[in-house]
Amino acid sequence: MVCAKNEEENVAKYVPLLAEQNYPDYEIVLIDDASSDNTLELFEAFEKQYSNIRLVKVENNEAFWGNKKYALTLGIKAAKKEYLLFTDADCYPTSKDWITAMSSQFTLHKTIVLGYGGYEKIANSFLNKLIRFETVMTAIQYFSWAKLGYPYMGVGRNLAYKKEEFFKVNGFINHIQVRSGDDDLFINEAANGGNTTVAFMPESFTYSAPKKSFKEWFTQKRRHVATAKHYKTIDQLQLGFFFSTQLLFIILASVLLSFQFQWILVLSLVGLRYLCAWICIGFAAGKLKEKDIKFWFPIFELALVFTQLNVFFTNIFSKPVNWK
Repeated sequence: MVCAKNEEENVAKYVPLLAEQNYPDYEIVLIDDASSDNTLELFEAFEKQYSNIRLVKVENNEAFWGNKKYALTLGIKAAKKEYLLFTDADCYPTSKDWITAMSSQFTLHKTIVLGYGGYEKIANSFLNKLIRFETVMTAIQYFSWAKLGYPYMGVGRNLAYKKEEFFKVNGFINHIQVRSGDDDLFINEAANGGNTTVAFMPESFTYSAPKKSFKEWFTQKRRHVATAKHYKTIDQLQLGFFFSTQLLFIILASVLLSFQFQWILVLSLVGLRYLCAWICIGFAAGKLKEKDIKFWFPIFELALVFTQLNVFFTNIFSKPVNWK
């Protein structure tokens, strides 16, 4: 299922990749969210070209204007299949076995599957590596908590669930006023240890083009952080605790080393912490085909911590913009 608003260039490239999947029986639900460009015309052409495409046309609704959740709700209701697989209009699967890989994780009880949505690599770009590092760190967290039986989020770039899970929680109704969060807020409400699993084999990945300027990425981060404040309290606490430990470790280590307070012991503990973290992150990055980022770990962690701090304070004084 793909929801698009003014994405003519992306849908022209990526819808054919979805139509060429090695899967015996599936439909592609294309949702045009009142686009003002040629997105709808392209969808209509694809509908004629591929027999398994179902087109949903969304007109501006005064009560839900510009709300992606409203458009997705119409698409979910229109879907004929019971198992739904979502990606964004600017994303593409890594293989023709994407549907097979994601759907293979469904069982009688596991009706929500969290996938990995990565970003394309750009050579010799520090920002690109930083974005991919942040993406890997996020994936490590939501995959790990899901494996432990406490899922708290997923990404709409690669997410699957049975339609009944959507209706169990009345869809997006409990957070319809929040423009973002059609993926992570839904999972935060609907997922639990009994119904959720993960998919991280390479065939199950999707990729999209990353932001190419710090300003664009910073704006994206602001939306993510603003959405996270609507998570369950326990999930906000665990995320806040994780960030606090990162920040306090950096501050405390810097202060102790600057005053040369038992510097051999402090330096040993700092080295041990980074070694353990590097091993864990390196292993996860390898699984997610992002090996190159692990060598930059200490620098990226430092940059990411202070970027998140900047995002937090910026969001206090101004409201981020969401769905197009």
